[in-house]
Amino acid sequence: MQDEIMLTPWREFPIEEYEVLVPNQVTWDFVLVCDHHKLGSEKASKRKNFLEELEKKGFIIKKIQGKKLFYGVRAPSKIFRKYQWLLRNPDRGSQNSSTKEDVFITTRIRIVNFILQNTEIASQEKLQDLIKKKVFETAFPLHEEEEQREFLKNKWARWRSMCCRQPIEEIRLYFGEKVALYFAWLGWYTCILSLAAFPGLLLFIYGIIYFNSSQVSKEICEANTTIMCPLCDQKCPFWHLSDTCIYAKVTHLVDNEGTVLFAIFMALWATLFLEMWKRKRADVVSGWELYGWDEDEEELALELINNPEYDLQKYQHSYFRSMIVLLLVLLTIIVLIGIAHALVIYRVVATVIFSQSDSDLIQEQANTLAVLTGAVLHYITIVIMTKVNRYMALFLCDLEKPRTFSQRENNFTVKFFTFQFFTHFSSLIYVAFFLGRINGRPGNYVRVAGKWRLEECHPSGCMTDLFIQMATIMILKQTLSNMVEYISPWITYKIRQLPVNTKVKSKVQVENEAEDPCNEQWLRNYQLNEVNIFSLFNEFLEMMIQYSFTTIFVAAFPLAPMLAFINNIIEIRLDAIKMVKLQRRLVPRKAKDIGIWLQVLEGIGILSVIGNGLVIAITSDFIPLQVYKYTYSPCTLGNDTNIDCLTGYINHSLSVFRVRDFEWHMKLQDLAEKQITECRYRDYRNNDDYSYSVQFWHVFAARLAFLIIFEHVALCIKLIAAWYVPDVPQRVKNKNLEEKKKHLQEELSVMDHSTEV
Repeated sequence: MQDEIMLTPWREFPIEEYEVLVPNQVTWDFVLVCDHHKLGSEKASKRKNFLEELEKKGFIIKKIQGKKLFYGVRAPSKIFRKYQWLLRNPDRGSQNSSTKEDVFITTRIRIVNFILQNTEIASQEKLQDLIKKKVFETAFPLHEEEEQREFLKNKWARWRSMCCRQPIEEIRLYFGEKVALYFAWLGWYTCILSLAAFPGLLLFIYGIIYFNSSQVSKEICEANTTIMCPLCDQKCPFWHLSDTCIYAKVTHLVDNEGTVLFAIFMALWATLFLEMWKRKRADVVSGWELYGWDEDEEELALELINNPEYDLQKYQHSYFRSMIVLLLVLLTIIVLIGIAHALVIYRVVATVIFSQSDSDLIQEQANTLAVLTGAVLHYITIVIMTKVNRYMALFLCDLEKPRTFSQRENNFTVKFFTFQFFTHFSSLIYVAFFLGRINGRPGNYVRVAGKWRLEECHPSGCMTDLFIQMATIMILKQTLSNMVEYISPWITYKIRQLPVNTKVKSKVQVENEAEDPCNEQWLRNYQLNEVNIFSLFNEFLEMMIQYSFTTIFVAAFPLAPMLAFINNIIEIRLDAIKMVKLQRRLVPRKAKDIGIWLQVLEGIGILSVIGNGLVIAITSDFIPLQVYKYTYSPCTLGNDTNIDCLTGYINHSLSVFRVRDFEWHMKLQDLAEKQITECRYRDYRNNDDYSYSVQFWHVFAARLAFLIIFEHVALCIKLIAAWYVPDVPQRVKNKNLEEKKKHLQEELSVMDHSTEV
């Protein structure tokens, strides 16, 4: 079939509306792709109706037929003049001095995309409905084969530019403000991460240097006569405390004297990062002239341009619908917490199975193996539930019936992030705050389904369990996920090219392609990976989850900022290569900040203060060590100044249990031949009736006092920092003031000139 250009009949528009079209030099705003359909079929009829609706709006349409049908569409210039008139030329700050466009290309694509997405046929079906029904396969804007894209390819989207400064202005000119703000934020976040990565690495190195010098780990390693109670009910032997010497030393890597200082530092870091980002954002967008831009006003203008008879959708609120949505959100969260409980049950059962293994090594490391395999299973759960959470968040957004796309996007963001947060952190919350604290005691264990005992903490604390869990999930997410994120689109891109490269082309087809360069360009863009409205959202979400790992439980995993820093250096180039080389062009979107994500960051900042305070007060042994040091240690007697003040801590923190008081169904090994009458367990209880001892209440009061003081001090410092650091630098404020003055002077001079004439 011959290539053809279909123009709107001249009678419908004044002659001055037409543009001068030079063959093979027309730039096309969008390309629609579909399969060949039989003439007269329902799909062919709907496609024809949709294209006719575009023609009525003055669109120029070009058709190219090959293996697929390609329709290039170009909007009439009157649409963009209306846009400029209604919004008083909103692209003043976007114009490139070298461009001859009245409307900047990113704005042009955005307007055309809006009209395409909101054009209805007689059956009240829009473009997305037609795509779902296979009338059209896809619709996308074209990558420009011009200087702008080549600059991004050579200076930004390549691995050797990993340590180079990002060209934010060029990114904005090609991908729009929202993408530019994402990379500006990611670059700033990565830069500030270096300030957190260095202290975290120093803390870890400090733990390695003093690996063998901790008094607590020394006492555990030397406790070869301290007999501990069995870890399970069936076939688990009594064991010596010294058997876990290495575990105790590893615990000191992350739970040492510097942990509290690092947690306080990270709480301050999170606050300063947000405040400094607000200043950075103001500096970045200062030349974009977006302070007066209003998203709702632009959306209304686009609606009126698309349909002058547009029926305004007013703000509405239904308490009944909100209640239904709230209940469904709570139900989803309960399900996610239930999945975390299932992981707990797995760890309990796995501990029993590993403890009964024939291998001595597996028996000795039963608890560690259960934690490690549980973390891997948790990662698999995260991958699966991410898809479920996305579907559920979209379903809830449909129930709410938001008025605008931006409102829908904000609602979806809050719900999806909430679901993802519980998916990622429910299991970590259990390990941090409940593991070893709700399991009961020997003779009165808490059991799952009345059968399996809950896990216990190691005598040196539960910090290592949380460290293993966080390290496993974070490393898997930053290795496997990044590999899939890059390799998957690369392989898909290569596969999509195979049919074109391997198929023998006919002579006629080669001649047609030589005659029309659009065919090759459109096909090349079609072979790239598809993008959608969630493409940029997914990148933001990934960083928000990482930011949560980096701040909320960072006291238990001081290497988290370092891993995040290394990952982000790679992530920036990974995303750049995907967007420029492997994916179709994103529809540019205008924005003056990162939107709802800033509120998410502020929420995470508050949770980081609470989370780290709880980790130090509850998970870490910092408080029990300080209580012992200043209340019960040999140093309180003042007799010997050379003795370590923590001498005797392990014996002080272990309670005594009489073996005869075990439950009747416990099958104890080696009880008769070793003549064991007593065993030790981690808790503060009296030896006679197993009630809580005075030491327990001292430690409990100290934990509570520390938590209250830590969180209030940290939150006060956050508030002071937020007040002390202005959101907008004075330099930017003065620049905006000067521009306003200049603009008003120009308007005044124009008025004076018109009055004189």
